[in-house]
Amino acid sequence: KMGNAESNAYRDHLSRFLPEEQSEIDGVFDTLSGSNGSAGGKNGKATKKTVTLAALQARQSEPLPEQMTLRLYNGMKSIDLPGKSSGLSEHIAKEQFVIFMSNLLKGNAEEKITIIMRMISKAEGPVKGKQIQEFTEDLIMSVVHVLSYRKELKGWNMENTRDSGSGVKALASQLLSELKLADGTKPVGPQLMETNFDQGIIEDWVYRVPQISVFLSVVIRQGLHVLHSLPDQTKDIVNLVPVCKGIKGRGLVSLFDIPSIIYINSQLPTELQHKWQLLFSSRLHGESFSQLCGHIVNKGPCIVILKDLDGYIFGGFASQSWEVKPQFQGDNRCFLFSVFPSLAVYTYTGYNDHYMYLNNGQQTMPNGLGMGGQHGYFGLWIDSDYGKGHSKAKPRCTTYNSPQLSAKEEFTLDAMEVWAVGDLPESTGTKGKKSILDVDPEAQALLEMAGKSRQSEGLREPVEEDDDDD
Repeated sequence: KMGNAESNAYRDHLSRFLPEEQSEIDGVFDTLSGSNGSAGGKNGKATKKTVTLAALQARQSEPLPEQMTLRLYNGMKSIDLPGKSSGLSEHIAKEQFVIFMSNLLKGNAEEKITIIMRMISKAEGPVKGKQIQEFTEDLIMSVVHVLSYRKELKGWNMENTRDSGSGVKALASQLLSELKLADGTKPVGPQLMETNFDQGIIEDWVYRVPQISVFLSVVIRQGLHVLHSLPDQTKDIVNLVPVCKGIKGRGLVSLFDIPSIIYINSQLPTELQHKWQLLFSSRLHGESFSQLCGHIVNKGPCIVILKDLDGYIFGGFASQSWEVKPQFQGDNRCFLFSVFPSLAVYTYTGYNDHYMYLNNGQQTMPNGLGMGGQHGYFGLWIDSDYGKGHSKAKPRCTTYNSPQLSAKEEFTLDAMEVWAVGDLPESTGTKGKKSILDVDPEAQALLEMAGKSRQSEGLREPVEEDDDDD
């Protein structure tokens, strides 16, 4: 009887996979269990292949950090098979392996939760905030590690981005800030670390924070290298990291780290998530407001990111092309964000429509680039006297509900980048590129002094081979 119950549940899980997916899962299991086939022979069970922790670690030592392999193993081991006290066995049976894959790759939050609880802690019962934090940090670190190992970072890498260590912690804190107790409160700081969370609360969290499931999917597909190439199965992770253009070979380290790229990209409109292209970097193009305008006007939606002299990193997403004019522009898809010391996105409140502002060379209106708030009191402001800026919020920016993003209200700029997101507008050919010079004679004069070569270097479309070299 027990055998039938087991095979029915097993068949149900197996039926979620297409035939070619089933054979791929079989192949991975056979490879992992290959080393134990003979050992089973002594017990007269040569047919029952199993996977041990040692076999898993031997195969996973490069793609995944060791602690993540252990968590995957604990997750597989946690699956109860009818008629067996499976928790006692150190070996993973084929059924457990398949049900683990089925629940984590195809299941809903309810199906995933028991496995995730065991991946967080081997012990039954509620888990502490600190344990959830450690699991989440391991998960994010494993995603960065395995995507780098498999050369799936699409032009980003450890050399052209900030160190991911602080980004891993910042993204984990951001995801943990969504943990809600049964009464709706969100514990924070040291209180969060010591709070006990039961399975229902974690299930609700996994349901509301899609990154957890997506990251698990990446770790399984790219780590165990199973179902990683079947296109219909990877749509949730296809735009996890955008293609990176315009940074290659320029010796530049972006202000972004990989976890913050993944997080900020997930907050963009879906149709803009596939590609980021560097338009302006103060380190490449010089510290000049005219240069900034010349590189970012009429280039479609952009991300502006800057670092102040105190090391705070923050910015904004501009949902429409920047134009030099004395009026506010943009729409309610714009947002402000912080990358360091904390990672967060602040979206519009509906209080006003002061989304974006860019002006230069005017006598009466303020000259500079701003987002949110009002003249003289922006959530984010870069003065046309390049190098000075402010982030004012007492206590919050009216347009985006953001706090003060810089270390000091009035800050000095250390570095700045602007990234076009999505495809560049059609008109961005050479013809359209002089538009800024018409409205900004100062830029024209600078160009003539500089002998134009530098400007054309900055404006030239980056070579389109960036994503082929992996």
